[in-house]
Amino acid sequence: MLQVHHINSYYGKAHVLNDLSFGVERGKVVALLGRNGAGKTTTLKSIMQIVVPASGRIVFQERDITRLATHMVAKLGIGYVPEERRIFTDLTVIENLEVGRQPPREGAVTWNIEMLFDLFPNLAERCKNRGKALSGGEQQMLTIARTLMGNPILILLDEPSEGIAPVIVEQMVRVIRQIKTEGLAVLLSEQNLHFAHAVADEALIIEGGSRKFYGSLDDLNARPDIRDSYLAV
Repeated sequence: MLQVHHINSYYGKAHVLNDLSFGVERGKVVALLGRNGAGKTTTLKSIMQIVVPASGRIVFQERDITRLATHMVAKLGIGYVPEERRIFTDLTVIENLEVGRQPPREGAVTWNIEMLFDLFPNLAERCKNRGKALSGGEQQMLTIARTLMGNPILILLDEPSEGIAPVIVEQMVRVIRQIKTEGLAVLLSEQNLHFAHAVADEALIIEGGSRKFYGSLDDLNARPDIRDSYLAV
């Protein structure tokens, strides 16, 4: 579904992603792992063309999307949930979801508010509350739900477990597993290895913008040297 071929991305003269390659298949979750500053967020932004790679190619559904406008990438079916959440704080939960509504997309689940409230019971209970009245974890749920209202085929999640209560993290695990059963592909940037183990099929570890490991979680478990070198604090 998504192939990233040897991309190099920069911030000014700073070389952030170095010849990075990987892929994401339909119905699979890939955990993008690494320490702070490894290049995880830049990888997601490069796929969305918020940061345009200086070289390399990104192919989605057999279409080269490199240097395509960000809104066109989204229209093709890639949903992006940034770490900052960026909900509309003065709008209610329902109004935030309506902002994300898109027409049905061939090959994708057509989400509606009722389906999302089944997936996120907390939001159903707070449906008339404004975004600013929600907890951090509820805001994270709302951002994911609003993205799903766009009926994506692939969803990019940046640090979904960061800064939220453990009980909400467990709900996030359930949500991502359910999303996967619906046939969506998921690429999530994460530092919480326990969370990644709970949801991911494959792991991609980067350090200094370069790929250091790419394989199954079982393969990663068999390589404590890799974990210690690139994930240990």
